Amino acid sequence: QVQLVESGGGLVQAGGSLRLSCAASGRSFSGYAMGWFRQAPGKEREFVAAISYSGSYRYYADSVKGRFTISRDNAKNTVDLQMNSLNAEDTAVYYCAAGSVSGTPTNYPYWGQGTQVTVSS
Repeated sequence: QVQLVESGGGLVQAGGSLRLSCAASGRSFSGYAMGWFRQAPGKEREFVAAISYSGSYRYYADSVKGRFTISRDNAKNTVDLQMNSLNAEDTAVYYCAAGSVSGTPTNYPYWGQGTQVTVSS
């Protein structure tokens, strides 16, 4: 089992930045790829970014490429998502997940509870 807890969400103006963090506990964190997903009201959960277990490989949704950066610290069991140039379309609940590197939610068996990000225009 891996337990995940997100933090760092909040309200930000369009064009601003937020940094989300996900703290992991339980089974070996460094053995899992980590992903960030988001879900807006009335929409399906969508892939945002993923990072391999070593941190060597990073993947991004086209909608966030160039604005968001995923990183991890295996010594601290954390994975972060730096979000810049935020816009209203980024408003959603953001989830941290652990599993196999992929853009598909079903490849991640472990999920956090989510943190709300609201971007005001």
